Amino acid sequence: MGPDRERDGRRRGTARTVVYAACGAVLLAGCASMPDSGDLRGVESTPRQDAQVRVFALPPHENAQPVEIVQGFLEALTSDDPNYETALKYLTTSAAKKWRPDASTTVLDGGPSTGQVPVGSREDGIDAYAFTLTGGRFATLDSRQSYAPADGQYRETLHLTREKKSGQWRIDELPQGIVMGKSDFLRNYTSVNKYYFASNSPSEPDGQPVSVADPVYVRKKVDPMTQTVSSLLEGPSRWLGPVVRSSFPTGTALKKGVTSLTPDDQNRLTVPLNDKASRVGSAKCTEMAAQLLYTLQDLTPTGVDEVALQRSNGTQLCVLDKNGAELVAARVAVQSPDYQYFIDGKHRLVRVAGGNPDPDDNVSPVPGALGEGEKQLRSAAVSRDEDSAAGVSLDGTSLYVGSLVSGGSLGEPVVTSQGATKDDRLTTPSWDGDGDLWVADRNPAKPRLLLLKKGAGEPLEVRTPGLDGRIEAVRVAADGVRIALIVEKDGLRSLYIGRIERDERSAETSDGSDEAAKSEAAGQKAGEQSVVSVLELHSVTPQLEEVTAMSWAGDSRLVVVGREQRGVQQMAYVQVDGSTPVGSAPTALTGVKAIAAAEDERLPLVAYSEEDGIVRLMSGSKWQKLVKDGSAPVYPG
Repeated sequence: MGPDRERDGRRRGTARTVVYAACGAVLLAGCASMPDSGDLRGVESTPRQDAQVRVFALPPHENAQPVEIVQGFLEALTSDDPNYETALKYLTTSAAKKWRPDASTTVLDGGPSTGQVPVGSREDGIDAYAFTLTGGRFATLDSRQSYAPADGQYRETLHLTREKKSGQWRIDELPQGIVMGKSDFLRNYTSVNKYYFASNSPSEPDGQPVSVADPVYVRKKVDPMTQTVSSLLEGPSRWLGPVVRSSFPTGTALKKGVTSLTPDDQNRLTVPLNDKASRVGSAKCTEMAAQLLYTLQDLTPTGVDEVALQRSNGTQLCVLDKNGAELVAARVAVQSPDYQYFIDGKHRLVRVAGGNPDPDDNVSPVPGALGEGEKQLRSAAVSRDEDSAAGVSLDGTSLYVGSLVSGGSLGEPVVTSQGATKDDRLTTPSWDGDGDLWVADRNPAKPRLLLLKKGAGEPLEVRTPGLDGRIEAVRVAADGVRIALIVEKDGLRSLYIGRIERDERSAETSDGSDEAAKSEAAGQKAGEQSVVSVLELHSVTPQLEEVTAMSWAGDSRLVVVGREQRGVQQMAYVQVDGSTPVGSAPTALTGVKAIAAAEDERLPLVAYSEEDGIVRLMSGSKWQKLVKDGSAPVYPG
């Protein structure tokens, strides 16, 4: 066996590939022919297929050689078999019982390269072969289908033996899970947001629970609707689990025997559940239905209009339509702000109507002191209800909070920084969905992430265990349980996502002193002070060495401005799990220093460019200039 060799293009293997399309079934003979001799080559990706095409591999042929068995098995891992039935046929009976393909998915940059390892005969005299699978890691999916970027080398072994009874070669030892190349992963999988409810942050003022997106990847041509519902019922990802809840009782699953879910001709989906859900009340049931409706919204061109939940005995639990779901639970991404905001040439906070296609004559200072120029500002943030705003002074030293009502005054700053330079002082602030204000102090002598309840009072220092570097930018998600941070270390700036955990119990400061007395002195009862932490920060832009700006741009998506090593500045969307969402990136723009997007993806991007000032990108259009003299654009949040 010669050396391993990577190659692009079509993959070869023992399994021929059967493709079912709308016009019928055809055999792609050239896609999977197997050479009679020669080396095993890198298993690169099958060419991208049309969305309506399903690809199936064929089982091993009679007297297939070890090389063909390995190649055919790897081919079968990328097919659209619902339960990997064809891949199982390449295994011995014992190995098939032990193998768990859903344990994980490893995605490699270019697909697994294969090479034979010398193996002697076993003690019982049966011939044996072993093949290594190697490649550069790109990403992984865990057992709950949650995505994470990965790096380093992948190296696993497939062991083959000749079965005594049949005399056929089969794989008898293999790693759990599946492995495939990046292009096959993109062809086979699609990202879907599951929805749960924030559990450790306050609800909306009207008592509605707040929905939180939890992205997972499902196989796009293997009944994705049933996969997604099952994944939702299993519960949230490990990372998000500590800060969200599901209204489905623990252990809830589809009724035994239900293997496929399909909406009827009225776009109504009936979901039969097992006995774990048989006794839920009407309020809990409608929350369960709301989770399903939000989760299934993007799986079909029109979404699912109505969900009916059934008990295992066939009786109805509840019915909820899309309009009803909005009354049951808040989905913040569909709440459109009235205005876009930025700092004008006079260092005032100004605004323009969000949906105005011709804003030239409609830029005006906001009502109140922040728009009247009482203090010159370099950046600002507007509360999500657009009733209040916070502004950072031109020198970055002071943070002021004021009402967006005419005649209001600012008063004293709510936070001050002692940093020696402008770059060592306060970042642009950010409001969460509960009306709390976040800001980072970049003072090298005392770097801090701070939280002000309702934008007032004594700042609370947020705990950031595991943070390695200095925070340069802060944006809190509308759901209040996730936060995006640009972190600088050794001259490199990366984008991190962290989980916000709140503990309302009595706590001690890091030096052991009791905080209760301080809380009471500030008007807060003992035992009610908060401990807020940002935990399990993970990078979502490992390919970028300099992230210049970022903003939330959807339930689980951000827009990022940055550059790769030795690359030029680029603008892209990124998911909170580090994957790249399907679709085109925003049009390139020169010299971008700040970017603003709304969670409502229908609203335009707004950016500050050193060359063009404040510009805006409407859907399906090009960047358009708003004003030349302006900076620091923001949407509410």
